[in-house]
Amino acid sequence: MIPYWVAGRPVTGPLPLATRAGTTSWASEAHVEHAVATAWAARGLRTPARVRADALAHVSAALAARAEEAAALITAESGKPIRWSRAEITRAVATFRWGAEEARRFSGTVQRLDTDAGSDGRVALVRRVARGPVLGITPFNFPVNLVAHKLAPAIAAGAPVVIKPAPATPLSALFLGSLLAETDLPEGTWSVLPVPNADAARLAADPRLPVVSFTGSDRVGHLIRDANPAKHVLLELGGNAAAVVCPDWTDLAWAAERIADMGTYQAGQSCVSVQRVYAHREVYGELVEALRARMSALPVGDPRDPATHVGPLIDEAAAARVADWIADAVSRGATLLAGGTRTGRTVAPTLLADVPDGCAVLTEEVFGPVVVVSRVDSLDEAIARVNASRYGLQAGVFTHDLRVVDRVAAELEVGGVIIGDVPTYRADQMPYGGVKDSGTGREGVAAAMEDLTEPRVLVMRGLGY
Repeated sequence: MIPYWVAGRPVTGPLPLATRAGTTSWASEAHVEHAVATAWAARGLRTPARVRADALAHVSAALAARAEEAAALITAESGKPIRWSRAEITRAVATFRWGAEEARRFSGTVQRLDTDAGSDGRVALVRRVARGPVLGITPFNFPVNLVAHKLAPAIAAGAPVVIKPAPATPLSALFLGSLLAETDLPEGTWSVLPVPNADAARLAADPRLPVVSFTGSDRVGHLIRDANPAKHVLLELGGNAAAVVCPDWTDLAWAAERIADMGTYQAGQSCVSVQRVYAHREVYGELVEALRARMSALPVGDPRDPATHVGPLIDEAAAARVADWIADAVSRGATLLAGGTRTGRTVAPTLLADVPDGCAVLTEEVFGPVVVVSRVDSLDEAIARVNASRYGLQAGVFTHDLRVVDRVAAELEVGGVIIGDVPTYRADQMPYGGVKDSGTGREGVAAAMEDLTEPRVLVMRGLGY
């Protein structure tokens, strides 16, 4: 049985937790209590930056050395095609490397205070200190890199962290724990615990975990936030990301390739998977034909095959829901241009047009390989339709016009605007997060470290400056 990690030590519990890739156990109540208690006790540790940086650098290097093993584990657990699992590991290696670098340069600022009468000889040192132990709750769709985005900034900032991975994919998180266990981080500074989702609310309410960093559905995220108003809650939630194709964009074949590929990669199970496309009527027809051809040709099949682009969804219930939403849109007048079929957990890459307002494939997060394309008559209409969503994570705009770039940067109600590409693009060092129902706070190691810490001011008297 694969152990989980309590205060940096391997343990097992009495109740097995079987996954597609192997068996671990649910964390016992005693082990959960010990993890939280030791995290609380470790909140005052002043672990040197070099120790924290070296630990993160070790995980980065060790993960790179065992990349194929880790990628195979992701694919076995989640059904993610191996090509995308390999890409995730590459990103996680970089995330831990960024954590090591940020740990070394995370310092304070000095302010002179003799700018006003009564403050002669005074200097302020402003440092950022951890708000306290962090509970990191992670989803199944990126079971290594999204765990990395909880662990790396917390360790880099000196905050003890307790990770609750998704019950569908705990082994990937436990693999990272085995790499952390090889470092010199003090006891209590990290734990990785498989905990049932039903018990997550109780863990989130524990006052010894004053910071909750949650990545997952907006429904659950909002419940956690509303139930813990006194806590510092960071939410990276869902989206129904939009791409806008402007009339000045001439390489429509490339735009169609990017939209089709990034609307369906890892079966569309990404918060910034392309879901909505708004194409100007001047380019709509050509784009739609290119999209139809590309999506119909995407390889679907065994996720272990490096050629496979679209594999299964996480479970049959998710696939059935996606198929139901497609059927509902078609029954209400949408045109099915490609896909629309389901075999077990696998939904074929699906392209829809003429989707009526109010259909779930437009208003909700599909989290499946479904792209909806709509015709617009102007940039004004495109901006309005992108902003009509309750979500606001990222948007992509295909244009070469700097005037359009200026407008969309100012007017699109999202956390990030990607010019000349799809909204799915993300670099792991950049601030990443959304507005509206897409969440609060930002990921990206440096940005997350800001969120996990607060300023503390030290004023010293009797100093010349």
